[in-house]
Amino acid sequence: MSGIEVITFGCRLNTYESEVMKAQAEKAGLNNAILVNTCAVTGEAVRQARQAIRRARRDNPHARIIVTGCAAQTEKQTFAEMAEVDAVLGNEEKLSSASYRSLPDFGVSAEEKLRVNDIMSVKATAPQMVRHIDGHVRAFIQVQNGCDHRCTFCIIPYGRGNSRSVPMGAVVDQARKLADSGYREIVLTGVDATSYGGDLPGAPTLGLLAKTLLKQIPDIRRLRLSSIDSIEADAHLMDLIADEPRFMPHLHLSLQHGDDMILKRMKRRHSRADALRFIEEARRLRPEMSFGADMIAGFPTETEEMFGNAVRLAEEADIAHLHVFPYSPRPGTPAARMPQLDRSLVKKRAARLRAAGHRLHLSHLDGMVGTRQWLLVENNGLAHTENFTLVAAPGLRPGDLVPATITGHNGKHLDMQLTAAAAA
Repeated sequence: MSGIEVITFGCRLNTYESEVMKAQAEKAGLNNAILVNTCAVTGEAVRQARQAIRRARRDNPHARIIVTGCAAQTEKQTFAEMAEVDAVLGNEEKLSSASYRSLPDFGVSAEEKLRVNDIMSVKATAPQMVRHIDGHVRAFIQVQNGCDHRCTFCIIPYGRGNSRSVPMGAVVDQARKLADSGYREIVLTGVDATSYGGDLPGAPTLGLLAKTLLKQIPDIRRLRLSSIDSIEADAHLMDLIADEPRFMPHLHLSLQHGDDMILKRMKRRHSRADALRFIEEARRLRPEMSFGADMIAGFPTETEEMFGNAVRLAEEADIAHLHVFPYSPRPGTPAARMPQLDRSLVKKRAARLRAAGHRLHLSHLDGMVGTRQWLLVENNGLAHTENFTLVAAPGLRPGDLVPATITGHNGKHLDMQLTAAAAA
């Protein structure tokens, strides 16, 4: 091979940062290299990364393989000891061109491969301008990194460090450039995006940031948030839900569970009632609002009754896009020291929760039939409605916004008929 290939695991922030990594590596003059941007959220994510590294080495025996990301930050020795790996960069180091200029020679020891500093010492997040993300017609802007909370199941703060925000002016500048470049939709992303601004002068909120972007940049056609913690939703965010048609009617929530005792043992800051109250209020303000959510099945000490409360929360909240994670013990987290459930039971409960999510998704698709929607056409023959539902859009030009009537669905995505020529 020649050039630089990037293999990305995990969240949208990683997808965004992979573009930054590639640009910085090219700036450093790196060539014939594979950058592996890992995820640490589950043990399975780490296993998949190791598997991908071995496959990359078999397919590219002469390329340099550089591993980075959250798993590289939290399990640096694991990757440094892999014979296939030439260097390991931390989450801060991966964003600097200097890191790619000072790579170790081939065949060095595990310790010599390491370029991983203490992530907790990082106090600021510099703005990173990404003008294009391969395969995406939506533009992503990182507004925040790290997390100050310590959920008992989560290793991510040890991979990302404490919460730090990109100054509002820098975010506005990036968004303006992306809108001027023709992007119709901008997505604000972060590790704990709703904690945005707490470390900045005046403590602006995520809602105020979003409101400012839409006020100052009329060319932003659609603004979306990647994921939020509903307990941190501020009054500005609720104003946008109620009154701003350019703010998309879809929110992905970090719910994690639906039983109050499990939520306490997870060290979450919301209760079951808090979650339902937020969802009810958001739908009152904007009836077409849809929700996605992350939920964990099989958390330590979870009884059948507690699991049932999780399923019922998903049903009562009418979650259209449910992301289910079987609990995975992460070394170094408090939950890993709690009484564990049998792995087969964890997997069965995850399958049952996914089945409930599938039923809810089908109901959501049924409810969309007959509605009129504006679609943002993607690169893969699909499109997204404003409430983030997939629609088959064969033959349409990626990046276009088109009006359509929803005519049916196949259980996975909606079918449509254009109601007018592309109007944007």
